[in-house]
Amino acid sequence: MYTYTPRGVCSHEIHIELDGDRVSHVDFVGGCNGNLKAVSKLIEGMSVEEVAAVLEGNTCGRRSTSCADQLVRGLRKAQAAE
Repeated sequence: MYTYTPRGVCSHEIHIELDGDRVSHVDFVGGCNGNLKAVSKLIEGMSVEEVAAVLEGNTCGRRSTSCADQLVRGLRKAQAAE
């Protein structure tokens, strides 16, 4: 399991498990609980690049990033760490 610390968002940690280039499990600590649980379920089984194509660059309110955008950053770091 890889733990990513997001910046500029409400979530405090993102726990990431990959199976090769595919997402096997994601768990957010903090943030919008229901929405982030749903995002985690929706991306399960997708490749990192498929997730990035949908979520990268997503913003939250006036912020230049979002938990979803930070997730993509975390997925890429987790992939590089393997």
